[in-house]
Amino acid sequence: MKDDAPIRRSPVSLAECNLSRSFELIGDRWTLLILRSAQHGLRRFDDFQADLDIPRTVLSARLASLVETGIMDKRAYREVGQRARVEYPLTKMGRALALPFMAMTQWGDKYLGGKKLPLTLRSRTTGGKISVAYVDEKGRAVDMTDIEIVIDPAARRRAAKKRKPRTSA
Repeated sequence: MKDDAPIRRSPVSLAECNLSRSFELIGDRWTLLILRSAQHGLRRFDDFQADLDIPRTVLSARLASLVETGIMDKRAYREVGQRARVEYPLTKMGRALALPFMAMTQWGDKYLGGKKLPLTLRSRTTGGKISVAYVDEKGRAVDMTDIEIVIDPAARRRAAKKRKPRTSA
């Protein structure tokens, strides 16, 4: 990515931006913390509540939203001698958040954690440390300075059209 003249507007409108859509689904603090706990394997309401010390009404609302958006599933389970309860496992869509969450963890480790690194990703096969990185279609690491953002021309035109002031007749 080059640092040329300052950019005054995003080339893609908020309505078409998938990053913006992602933020709409998971962008509040409690939702992110629920998903963090779910990435570590939590599934049950009481476990989320105890882990996060989140108000029950807030947790209930956030879980319902995550189920509605398809990030989590809602399934009944029953332990021997207990009443039926509900668990909230991540769906394929929810499990796919592991990569951006690990990227944020790596960023936090570098800029916020100092010497404290509470978790590390390692390969089960080699034992080597794993880092989240940009890779090309052949799996080769790519340096940030070699990345170019290519905007769909139609999306650029739609964004520019929305920014033009309308004149009254």
